[in-house]
Amino acid sequence: MKIGVLGTGTVGRTVGSRLAERGHEVILGTRDVSRTLARTEPDAMGNPPFSTWHEQHPQVTLGSFTEAAAHGEMVINATGGGGSIEALTVAGADTMAGKALLDIANPLDFSHGVPPTLFVKDTDSLGEQIQRAFPDVRVVKALNTMTAALMADPAQTAGGEHTTFVSGNDEDAKKAVTALLEDLGHADVIDLGDITTARGSEMLLPIWLRLWGALGTPMFNFKIVR
Repeated sequence: MKIGVLGTGTVGRTVGSRLAERGHEVILGTRDVSRTLARTEPDAMGNPPFSTWHEQHPQVTLGSFTEAAAHGEMVINATGGGGSIEALTVAGADTMAGKALLDIANPLDFSHGVPPTLFVKDTDSLGEQIQRAFPDVRVVKALNTMTAALMADPAQTAGGEHTTFVSGNDEDAKKAVTALLEDLGHADVIDLGDITTARGSEMLLPIWLRLWGALGTPMFNFKIVR
């Protein structure tokens, strides 16, 4: 499948390279290709400059947000939640119209320090905000309840038996996203319902962040035991 991944940070790089390994044609989208390639310093998360990473992952193409969105039969939003709608606007509503958009982002607010809070919750979600802003895009919320390494390869923890949630209004889009998740190794996928149910999965982030602090590692995930 042709997939456009918006975002060149930890999530975009990790998910994009794994999808390429699985045989998908991936373009990572960035706001300014020249500036992204020209950076020589590590980013805020300590990742090496993109050009260094790209030399090690030549199978992943770099393009603009619009080029990535146009390329993808499916588009993945791996941008920071606070800038997601702006990035998607740059990518182009017409470019994404009719496509499934896998939204991985979370509405994290770092304005009061760490751990962050959520800038939307209870009565709304980032997933819903994106769906309202882009009514012709088939938004599916998923993968936002785990660290990037486990999004890309759940088998990296013991047994790899995780639960992954999907939320969205379009049943065919959810089926397409679920098939992609299964291709990555996610065997237990629960459909929570329409896009309003993204409120629940996004509001798992406060407990997820505190578990990271308690466990000293982000390499864990939730498992729903029936």
